[in-house]
Amino acid sequence: MSEPYPSYLPLIESSKFHSKVETAWSWLSNCRLCPRKCGVNRLEGEEGFCRSTSELVVSSAAPHFGEEPPLVGRKGSGTIFFTNCNLGCLYCQNYDISHLGYGRPVSVQDLADMMLSLQGMGCHNINLVTPTHFVPQILKALGLAANQGLRLPIVYNCGGYENIETLKLLDGIIDIYMPDAKYADKKVSAEYSKAPDYPEAMKTVLKEMHRQVGDLVIDEQGIAPRGLLIRHLVLPHGLAGTAGIMHFIAQDISRNSYVNIMAQYRPEYEARKYPLLSRSITREEYQNALNIARAEGLHRGFPDADTYWSIYL
Repeated sequence: MSEPYPSYLPLIESSKFHSKVETAWSWLSNCRLCPRKCGVNRLEGEEGFCRSTSELVVSSAAPHFGEEPPLVGRKGSGTIFFTNCNLGCLYCQNYDISHLGYGRPVSVQDLADMMLSLQGMGCHNINLVTPTHFVPQILKALGLAANQGLRLPIVYNCGGYENIETLKLLDGIIDIYMPDAKYADKKVSAEYSKAPDYPEAMKTVLKEMHRQVGDLVIDEQGIAPRGLLIRHLVLPHGLAGTAGIMHFIAQDISRNSYVNIMAQYRPEYEARKYPLLSRSITREEYQNALNIARAEGLHRGFPDADTYWSIYL
């Protein structure tokens, strides 16, 4: 496979790209970037659910070697962690960033410089972690970085709780979508992530992302230049609804979907206050999740339970 050609390059100098940036920025005055559609004027310093104004806040930017192998390669995934989140997961492992607001304000040019610095370090991609509430600022920064030589694929690493209108703005810009598929049951998503509409939104999101980029492509070096990579965190007591999610992916997305079925759950942040979330998952629960996925015909992105336990836990 030849060197990947990032999706955004043909658009950067076009009026279409500038129109996307202007549209996204205008939404900050009556924010509807995510499904909550808070309607606050972030340009005037108002904050909605994500507790973010128009000021861009970043927690960290560095090569990351703990992501999925097709993103990491030999030199890492160039991750940029954005502060705050549009979900309210009570067990978030990055709660200091998502809930407590750890991070520092940066300019759009600063963000562009971070992207270019990560490219200079040899990273295989620019991995935007929890980007939803900062899409307008990211688009501006991407335009600046591309004009200064950025040529890496862009990864949109999100919780799966997106506004379809925002995703359509990103069509032709994002190379790799990496959403979570957290819950199948709206009562569970309401209680543990404050998002009763999560299951419905997530399904719409995955369909649109797959329409834009297709199944994950992996080149001869084992690196992904484009496609959809889905994450599913197994929760104790079957709370994530793994069976429903795997059935949806197999039937409505693709049996060739790359699905990382994750066993890393541990009770962080406020999880120990909730009996059903107060322990890590068992090997049996994880094996059951793998069995469910395989029974649906899914086959990419997850190892056997013994391998996963020995490598990752």
